[in-house]
Amino acid sequence: MNSMRTRIKICGLTREQDIDAAVAAGVDAIGFVFYAKSKRCLTPLRAAQLRRAVPAFVDVVALFVNPAEDEVRAVLDQVGPELLQFHGDETPQDCARYGHRFLRAFRAGAPGLDTAEDLASACRAYGEAAGWLFDSYSAGYGGSGHGFDYALLDDVKDDPVSRPLILSGGLNAENVGQAVQTLRPWGVDVSSGVEVEQGIKSSDRISLFVAAVQAADARLKSEAVLMNKQH
Repeated sequence: MNSMRTRIKICGLTREQDIDAAVAAGVDAIGFVFYAKSKRCLTPLRAAQLRRAVPAFVDVVALFVNPAEDEVRAVLDQVGPELLQFHGDETPQDCARYGHRFLRAFRAGAPGLDTAEDLASACRAYGEAAGWLFDSYSAGYGGSGHGFDYALLDDVKDDPVSRPLILSGGLNAENVGQAVQTLRPWGVDVSSGVEVEQGIKSSDRISLFVAAVQAADARLKSEAVLMNKQH
């Protein structure tokens, strides 16, 4: 799916000034982490405070890893995210039980997800998801700064029932342009790649990241126009 404009999500935000920087740069979504083992983890109360800094037309995404049902419902009630993001071992039923739009994250390269065929097969069970997000395999469930072999997405990209593809894992301003041009994802998601330390974002790195995505989109659009003229 080539949207001709790659959507951008900045995840793991913990400060109002970082939200301001992300919004000023033109991102489409911001992510709050509700995973206790993450240094970016927020309480529902703190997330609700940060939520007030998020203007209209910028989505809030709430990230969970194998949560208890009451944890998710507390965030839905207190924070009001537009999307839930499930990053652990949640079943399709676990994701859908809240009657809320959700993203399903897959750790590409993990055991059982280490071939293109196996990864595509796992994804198909989550046909109700608003998007499939692909991150690298690490012990910490995201935010590791490590990438993965994009060849693992070959079958997902070609699958006729594929949901919008969101690329994560090891992205930064230096490599995201090439990733966008290679995979043409619906969206990209970055956390550690725009940080100075875990949970603390850099406004300069956010701006550079967004600019790199926009430049890649512009190149793809120019290529498409040129191809149309040739035909």
